[in-house]
Amino acid sequence: MPGPDAAEPILRCEKLSRSFGGLQAVCDVDLVLMHGERRSVIGPNGAGKTTLFNVVSGELGATSGKVFLNGKDVTGQPSYRRVEHGFARTFQINNLFPTMTVLENVVIALLGHQSARFVCWKPMSSYKTLHHRANEIIEQFGLSHLKNELVSSLSYGDCRVLEVVLGLSSNPSLLALDEPSSGLSSAEAGRLVEVLQSLDPSLALLVIEHDMRVAFELTQTMTVMCEGRVVADGLVEDVRNNPRVREIYLGTCVSDEKSQRGATP
Repeated sequence: MPGPDAAEPILRCEKLSRSFGGLQAVCDVDLVLMHGERRSVIGPNGAGKTTLFNVVSGELGATSGKVFLNGKDVTGQPSYRRVEHGFARTFQINNLFPTMTVLENVVIALLGHQSARFVCWKPMSSYKTLHHRANEIIEQFGLSHLKNELVSSLSYGDCRVLEVVLGLSSNPSLLALDEPSSGLSSAEAGRLVEVLQSLDPSLALLVIEHDMRVAFELTQTMTVMCEGRVVADGLVEDVRNNPRVREIYLGTCVSDEKSQRGATP
């Protein structure tokens, strides 16, 4: 089968809406993400960012509008079918197996995308091909020294990196990250940004992020939401210099960034 057309958006949302009774959480959102593009979605609490992610990923159904992945209409498809179209995501609250090791978590994630069936009484080492691949991935992301550690013993920053690793286990063309730096120290957030910047440049990223410094460093384009609607969209520098965005959404963050870096917005 031919591969995806790079000229075709990896993700396209058309007039996407989601209501909860009388509450319009997402309203007529148009969004386009190209292959290899890194886009952040920002806005205040309750802006509709996570609801938008949940509709795009298939965790929630759309009230109206369409979602296309690699040119295919996936609006009515469940989340596991969207993985087949190259979509993967992480969550704000991690979904790791805390009583299993780092290596076992990665093997389980890889196994979920194979035809082989998981047998609970078989040792993980018996899945030799997956075991080898898991070791390669763990080494690639600098977690080799932790591969035999239980996830429950990891730092929060290492858990966040591991979540990204698991998200990549399906070899996606689009990875959606929900608040990846939430709860991280500045050093941990910096390390996570380095990991994400090192990913294959053909991989598209869609990132919900409250830390504006992370959003500015990690992404090239930005969508600003408020009360379920898109109020600004474009290159990071254009959004940064948008007077309405600066006043309502970025004000203190931009000031903080200037004082820390001596940068001109």
